Amino acid sequence: MPEGDTLYRTAVVLREVLTGREVTAARGGIAGPALSRVVGTHVDRVGAQGKHLLVGFDNALTLHTHLRMHGSWHRYRPGERWRRPPSRAVAVIEVPTAIAVCFDAPTVELLDTRALAIHPALARLGPDLLAPEADLRAAVQRLRDPSRAELSIGEALLDQTAQAGLGNVYRSEVCFIERVDPFLPVADIADDVLQRLLVTARRLLVANRLGPSRTTTRDALGGEATDTGPRRHGGRLYVYGRAGRPCLRCGTPIRTRVAGAVPRRTYWCPACQPATPRTDDGTSASRPRR
Repeated sequence: MPEGDTLYRTAVVLREVLTGREVTAARGGIAGPALSRVVGTHVDRVGAQGKHLLVGFDNALTLHTHLRMHGSWHRYRPGERWRRPPSRAVAVIEVPTAIAVCFDAPTVELLDTRALAIHPALARLGPDLLAPEADLRAAVQRLRDPSRAELSIGEALLDQTAQAGLGNVYRSEVCFIERVDPFLPVADIADDVLQRLLVTARRLLVANRLGPSRTTTRDALGGEATDTGPRRHGGRLYVYGRAGRPCLRCGTPIRTRVAGAVPRRTYWCPACQPATPRTDDGTSASRPRR
């Protein structure tokens, strides 16, 4: 599933070619939204909110898409051959100089812009970690909600109602960098550790929001250390997709497991990510005091 950095980058690309331009043609997929309603309008905004993409028009309508596992937005020049069959297009927006096509997205809605504030998915989103002033304190408070106390931190980091933008790659990488067992219940993790996880998550998202390929290692972040362990060799990711290969920090084979209410594969180093994380002062982080 595309993560927050991918949606941010997609919004930047679409904003460059659509904003301020008149919509000359538009259509949705079969049984999709009546995008003909925006023909003749101008695109006045394109933005990402967590993993959601919003394209606003000056007639007070907004196109909302969520890509899930297989969706993607493409940008084409007029007359350029599409890289996917037109039958898979679920939204097409044409302006004089470009064509924006959304393929395979399961969520495609044309909404009254005023209704975005009460949209059942958008209104429940946690703080967007890529927002200019991301409210990490509010995200920690949401993670501390009693309903998440026994949820594993790996699952909680994917919960878009706690914080928006993180996906499966980042949750494994962030837990590794901060040396946290991804299967620990949120209740067993101290507030300062939760804060560090979110700070690191935001830092990685920001670092990757404009790059051509996602990377989380020190080499990839211009030499800035994202952890305190030695670097054995280069690479774009520390643990994700590296099951059975040696940990870049200690050499222990990386492990993987499918778990969670919505089954997702998690990667971690059993040596670097102990079941009892430590706080900044070196004390145990288990069962923080409320």
